[in-house]
Amino acid sequence: MHAPRVVVTPPAFCKSSSLRTELSKHFPNVVFNEKDSYLSGLELVDFLKDADAAMIGRDLISAELLRSLPKLKMISKYGVGLDNVDQEALSRANIEFRVTFGTNKRSVAELTLGFMIGLCPNMLSENIKKGFWQREGGQELSGNTVGIIGCGNVGQELVRLLQPFQCKVRVRDIADRSEFCRQFGAIELEFDELIAEADIVTLHVPLTEDTENLINKLVLAKMKPSAFLVNTCRGRVVHQEDLHQALVSGEIAGAGLDVFWQEPPTDTDFLQLSNLMVTPHIGGNAKEAVEAMGKAAIQNLVEYYNLS
Repeated sequence: MHAPRVVVTPPAFCKSSSLRTELSKHFPNVVFNEKDSYLSGLELVDFLKDADAAMIGRDLISAELLRSLPKLKMISKYGVGLDNVDQEALSRANIEFRVTFGTNKRSVAELTLGFMIGLCPNMLSENIKKGFWQREGGQELSGNTVGIIGCGNVGQELVRLLQPFQCKVRVRDIADRSEFCRQFGAIELEFDELIAEADIVTLHVPLTEDTENLINKLVLAKMKPSAFLVNTCRGRVVHQEDLHQALVSGEIAGAGLDVFWQEPPTDTDFLQLSNLMVTPHIGGNAKEAVEAMGKAAIQNLVEYYNLS
């Protein structure tokens, strides 16, 4: 039996020499994406066309793409987001799909905490860069009410990280998190209650039909004028234009975003708002997270081919 041809698309994985070495030990016939960006369209089809198995990240895996890849038998997901993968189409094409959840939870939770620590004491640096010496120290994170929407792997890790700050933690999740909440002193609330009560609302949900535009102008209007919004999950969970208006009008005090409606974002008026803190979708890209996600994706391939 010939060695399976494995192709790897995620740029972060392909830039890691240790991950490349580990994968190549198991799969000598491996091809890496040498561009510093994801592939799309015909370029992605051409890259995957001879693959027996693929490791993908944020690539769009659609029914149309799969029709062009009759040889493909297995996909291993690097990372945890599934909004770019048509799982029904994979099932119809009889392609095995494997993903390991929770591999980047600490990285994303730490970035979320970083936004909170940055927003509360007013660490936004635009004014001083423009020559304005305004010593407005904001407030402490400690003691604030933090509303966590989505209390899965990342949300629960955030609750653990918040313990020293003695925040009042409020949780909204479609699953029953009562046992976890009892353990960490958090309280489950209905969505509208959490939105109205929280000093910081932070989002940790997958992008689905139910969560797209979950945070819109109606929701933003129910937040405290002094409240902050943090989004490190998926850009389209927040209606970006509605958030833009809320930040300009002072309907909420500020926001921290690692993810955007369009990536890379092109709305420079939005990005330059003085009460907006931004990072370029790096929540899962701490070197430790890259290694953990990469090793999990390799293990999925190893187990599929019974190489362990």
